[in-house]
Amino acid sequence: MPAARSIGIIAVIAAAILWGTTGTIQTLLPEGKEPIIVGAMRIIIGALTLIMLAMLSAKTRNSFRLLPLRPILLAGLGIAVYNIAFFIGVLNSGVGIGTAITVGSAPIWVTLYEIVIKRQFPHLTRIIGQTVSIIGALLLVLAGGARSGSVVGFGFAALAGAAYAAYSIITSQIGPRAPSVTTAAATFSVASLFVLPVFLFLPVAWMTGGTVWLPLLFLGVVSTGVSYVLYTWGLNHVAASTAVTLALAEPLTAWVLAIFVVGENVSAVQLFGAIMLMVGLAIVTAFPAKPKTE
Repeated sequence: MPAARSIGIIAVIAAAILWGTTGTIQTLLPEGKEPIIVGAMRIIIGALTLIMLAMLSAKTRNSFRLLPLRPILLAGLGIAVYNIAFFIGVLNSGVGIGTAITVGSAPIWVTLYEIVIKRQFPHLTRIIGQTVSIIGALLLVLAGGARSGSVVGFGFAALAGAAYAAYSIITSQIGPRAPSVTTAAATFSVASLFVLPVFLFLPVAWMTGGTVWLPLLFLGVVSTGVSYVLYTWGLNHVAASTAVTLALAEPLTAWVLAIFVVGENVSAVQLFGAIMLMVGLAIVTAFPAKPKTE
């Protein structure tokens, strides 16, 4: 396996691990928190973090002018829609089902794009690996208990998966035109503008408590800013379908943290799902989507 691809895989998995901390960190926020505002704050704090990181060197500062405007706008829209649609989906369908639809559909959306639009047909073994990964992830998030949801919730969760897939595809196409931190900073700056209107319609009084800001800062700086630098860099070295599949390590991380930090019990179904997920990710890692370039 080429060294660049290996490091790209590690970067994506590291990003997914950081994303997997968000559920545990959100338990530190007050009961009356507004989930959509939490998602918007993640984007805004993440954008500020990325901008500061991009300002640290002349190369990353000067690279903003190298970025293509339309793809950056579309990627920013994608990440904004992903965050807002995901929280609406979860509110209307439950955490388990909403998360399952979102994380399970994203690899499917990207693979369909590669087949239908780019005419790139993945190896059968790779398809098997993706399927095993998705089923494993679904078992992990659904076995923890899920209530029935509405069609609206299912639709928004699927939209979130599609938006995340679109963001991954667009960002991978931007490629090495600019450093990863510059691309991520520009994308999240655009996303911040898209999510600002939610503050006009949803309650924000719960953010006045002093204990609120440490979890919010962690969510924005680490779980968003740092993680998306890693993910963006990884997209330069692996196909988008590989990245969104490897990102299924997020629910695996969340499950492990729920056991060791929150104290949740381990069920046989979840354990089996975790094993399936790891096996599937190993298969996807072994079979590149684009052998000549990945």
